[in-house]
Parts: sequence; structure tokens; C-alpha cells
Amino acid sequence: MTAELLRLIAAQICLHAAMAGMRLGAPLLALQQGHSAASVGILIALFALTQVFLALPAGRFADRHGLKRPLVLAVVAASAGAGVAAVLPTFPVLCLSALLTGGATGAAVIALQRHVGRAATNPVQLKQVFSWLAIAPAGANFLGPFVAGLLIDHAGRSPADMAGFRIAFVTLALLPLGGWLFARPTRELPRVPPPADGIRPRAWDLLREPMFRRLLFVNWLQSSSWDVHAFVLPILGHERGIGASVIGAILGAFAIAAAAIRVMLPLVAARASERSVIATSAVVTALVFAVYPLLTSASTMAVCSVVLGFALGAVQPMVMSMLHQITPHARHGEALGLRLMTINASSVVMPMLFGSIGALIGIAGVFWLFGGVVAVGSRAIWGLRVPPPPADHSL
Repeated sequence: MTAELLRLIAAQICLHAAMAGMRLGAPLLALQQGHSAASVGILIALFALTQVFLALPAGRFADRHGLKRPLVLAVVAASAGAGVAAVLPTFPVLCLSALLTGGATGAAVIALQRHVGRAATNPVQLKQVFSWLAIAPAGANFLGPFVAGLLIDHAGRSPADMAGFRIAFVTLALLPLGGWLFARPTRELPRVPPPADGIRPRAWDLLREPMFRRLLFVNWLQSSSWDVHAFVLPILGHERGIGASVIGAILGAFAIAAAAIRVMLPLVAARASERSVIATSAVVTALVFAVYPLLTSASTMAVCSVVLGFALGAVQPMVMSMLHQITPHARHGEALGLRLMTINASSVVMPMLFGSIGALIGIAGVFWLFGGVVAVGSRAIWGLRVPPPPADHSL
């Protein structure tokens, strides 16, 4: 891993941690101010909602301007979002903060992924760099809430008083600025020239490409499987009489396993193709979903959670590697934007769908039903093909 890639990973951690910390602190403050659970649910949804609508424009902007200009705007938006919550911690301002920090994180991810993908020189390096870059969200999702929670409880005169919240929000506002310091020395890659005819194709034209559609569908299977586990496991655990702390530990084991496999992926990148890793993940996911509802003890559920974490955690770097190989360099940002938009839209809709299905057939049935969807949908994986990639600039 080069020093430049390491700096970009640190930059993403700083930006993502600001959003993750606000996603903990803003709902806690809203609840303390007496707002309803429904209002808090809307507040949490706003962190992802901006990414649904801004992902495609952010991708086009990155295609035109490269890495640094989108990153500067993301840093400004994230710092402003956390900072304004410290100055005026009211519910409407917390909603604005959620929109700003969520949108900034999405835009920064697209710009960083586009740059790293273009900088790789071959398919093996693509898998390696995206495996390393995929560790950043896991680190950020620990750092942001940990810092925010620590300051909220201990920085004020008493736990969770307004001074603690303000200090936490100010600290989170400083994290994106630190991210810019990490990213600033990065060398900007040469711009990709526009089409010779001067006509810029629409982003939706990418969906006419069968291989791109297939890859998006495979990515949706992985993302929805992640959402199924996060949504259904707490309910299933409650039905089995498992305590909240134990359920949290089981979910934590899943997250640790997903991060651990991404650390190991660069070591096997030269020996395993993207398609074989994704296909193995789909088979394991379908089998785990078939077994999960039959389990009654926390220990066996934890084992399944770890296995599922290994399986699903390996998919994203492989998808990102294939996406950069099947789309033109001039349209990597648009392709990344479409992918992010699809995933976030699914994350908004799918939990509601899971809840409706669970009410009809039982919560165990959700596991079995989606396990079947993964098993049937895995047929699409075998049709994935990538062209030989052209050489580009190295990290």
C-alpha cells in the first residue's frame, strides 16, 4: 500500500467519521429535546436521502473536475453541517446537518473511489486498492460514534448536557478539515478528454449496457443481504429471548468479520478473480440465510454472523474493481454515482418491505425468502465478464 493511498484512506475516514458521529449525536439530542421516535426516524433517514439525489450529479462533477475540487466542497459541506448544529442545535438545523454531512460523505466517496480506480494499473491492483479503501467506512463507523459519545457524556458539566453536545459537534466539524490535510498532497490525474463529437452521453445510457446492469444487480443483492441481516437479526434475537447487549455483540461480530476480510483480500487478489469471490459469497449467503432462522442460541447465531460478515464483506471491493473495468474512464464518476444512488435508495425502501413481508410470513420467513432470492439471483454472477484493462497512472 503506497503512502498516497494511505493518505486517501485517512481522508475518507475523517469525512465519514464526521457523518457517523452526527448520526449518533443528532438523534440523541433530538430525543433529549422531546421529539418523537417518528421524528428521529426521519432525521436518521436524511443522512442517506441526500446521497440518493446527489450521487449522480456528484459523479458527473468528479468526471469533469477530478479529485480535489469535489473533495474541497465535501469538506466544506461536512464541516458546515456539524458546525451549524453546534451553533444552533434545534431540530430543523439538525435535519440540515444530516443532509449536509450525508451528502458530503457520498460525494467524497465517489471522488475518492474514482481517483483510486483510475490510478490502478491492472485488475490485481484494482482489487487490492479497493480492498484497502473499503476498510475506511469500518474505521469511520467506529471512530465517529466513539468520539461523539465520549464527548457527549464527559465534555460537559454533566453527562449529555448541551455543552457536551456542542463540544462533540465542534470536534466532528474539525474532522473533515483534517481529512483535507491528508488528501491535499495527492497528485491529480490527467483529465479524460470529452467525446470528440462534443455530445456528452446521458448517465442513464450506462444502464443500456448489459454488463453494467448485471453488475448493479449483483451489487444490489449484496447490499440488500446486508440490510436483511441488520434488520431481521435484532427481531429474531428478541423472539429467541436474547438480550440487547448480546444482539449488539452479534452485529458487532459481523462488522468485525466484514472489515477483517477486506484486510485479507489484498493478499489473495492475484489468486482469485472477482467473479469467483462474488459467486462464493452468494452461495455462502444463501446457505447462512437458510440456517439462521433454525438457530436458538446466541453462540450459533454469532458463528453465522461472522461467516456472513466474511462473505458479504468481500463483495464490494470486487464489484468496484469490475465496475472500473467495464465502464469508460471518462464515465467512472457517473457509474459510481449510479451505484451509490441505487444502494441508498434500496436502503431506504427495503427495510419497509422487509417489515411488511415479516408481518405476513413471519420474521424467519424473511431470511428464507431473501436467501432464495440470492440463490436464484446468483445465476447473474456467472455472466459477468470484464475486458482487458488499458494501462493507466499508478498510485
